[in-house]
Amino acid sequence: MNVQLNSVSDTRKNLVVTLDPSEVDTEHQAVVTEFGQMARIPGFRPGKAPAAMVVKRFGKEIAEEFKQKVVSKAYRGGLEQQKLDVLNVVNVEPGKVEPGLSAAITITLDVRPEFALPAYVDLPTSVAPTESTDAEVDAVIEGLRGERAEFKAAERPAAKGDYVKLAYEGTVDGKPIAELAPDKQIYGKVPQTWEEVEGANEGVIPGLGTQLAGVKTGDKKNVTITFPADFAPVPALAGKSAVYAVEIQEVRERALPPLDEAFFKANQVDDLAGLQASVRNNLKLQKEHQNRSEQRRQVIDALAEKVDFSVPDSLVENETQGVLRQFIEENMRRGIPQEQFEKDKKELFENARKAATKRVKVQLILAKIAEAEKIQVSEKDIDAFIYREAMRTQQKPDKLVKVLTSDREQLRAVQQSIIFDKSVDFLVSKAKVTTHQPKSA
Repeated sequence: MNVQLNSVSDTRKNLVVTLDPSEVDTEHQAVVTEFGQMARIPGFRPGKAPAAMVVKRFGKEIAEEFKQKVVSKAYRGGLEQQKLDVLNVVNVEPGKVEPGLSAAITITLDVRPEFALPAYVDLPTSVAPTESTDAEVDAVIEGLRGERAEFKAAERPAAKGDYVKLAYEGTVDGKPIAELAPDKQIYGKVPQTWEEVEGANEGVIPGLGTQLAGVKTGDKKNVTITFPADFAPVPALAGKSAVYAVEIQEVRERALPPLDEAFFKANQVDDLAGLQASVRNNLKLQKEHQNRSEQRRQVIDALAEKVDFSVPDSLVENETQGVLRQFIEENMRRGIPQEQFEKDKKELFENARKAATKRVKVQLILAKIAEAEKIQVSEKDIDAFIYREAMRTQQKPDKLVKVLTSDREQLRAVQQSIIFDKSVDFLVSKAKVTTHQPKSA
């Protein structure tokens, strides 16, 4: 066996393995023997049929198995000689593989890049205080009251925080929006809907709620709305000014429940002090979780900046597809149409590839840190993953266990993901922490 290694780049190699005729013949004979032992040929006991008859009977199957065995032998032998740390097999060119002839197999591989680990202990991280102010606690309690609010008809002009039931019909330059966007009727003509007056969360029509203060039941008015230049839900309306003819059908005011025994009981506390303590504790847990997430992001960013090396193209390509798929799924749930993705396809791909390159780079660094720190996946880690995934997907844990035990690649991916998470947790545990005041303070 002759092995030649050609470097395409720092992370891509061509492994050219040549087997001499005797090595090729040995593999062919082994395959013929295997088929002969399993073959059922009339007139012969199992394993006793002449080799020539076996080859004639199972020629196609033998040829396929023979080629696979030669390629596998070349791959194993090439890696053994060159001691390559392979991340991905990109391509295999087996060439001509026939008995009695030498065989030259070219295998294109992406290998793990070589780089020195940067200093990864005492990475700087900054967190926000976890103590809550009285104003924050009060705001949460008001939110809890808002969730249980009742809406009563109001015989007065609408004010901030009220809800207005209305009908509307919009036009752009005198042309009905229902015709400009026939598949998005909610932006054109609606016989009945609710809108909060000057609410924090806008409804479907941007800015409509800000123009409803002072209206009364039975009022009719024209409202001018200017859509943002990048209005993705309906590109035909982007940057356009529309006039909506609005008819007010009802005004309702929000009546908050009193802070009484019934309200405290509904929130599983005895009194106001208990509610305040519960809210304060929940806010502390939320802030700690936010700090932890922010620290994870910070150590990852710090690592990525500390070392520079080439990353394997095949891993970046795979990761890019994952990033794109995740982005598109998230935005489709937000109502952005497929046509918008096609329009921005080039920019989306470039941004996804940039993000994927960073992800792959960080994963390679984390893998090396895990090796240095002897971070491993335990049975407890796998059990915890299965429990979380079962809760997330509403599946039975037993079903997930069967999937992982029957799919080695998926199990390997899960183990790798756990290693990365544990490595980031390790970095956070060793990070240098400073506390900063939140920007809103």
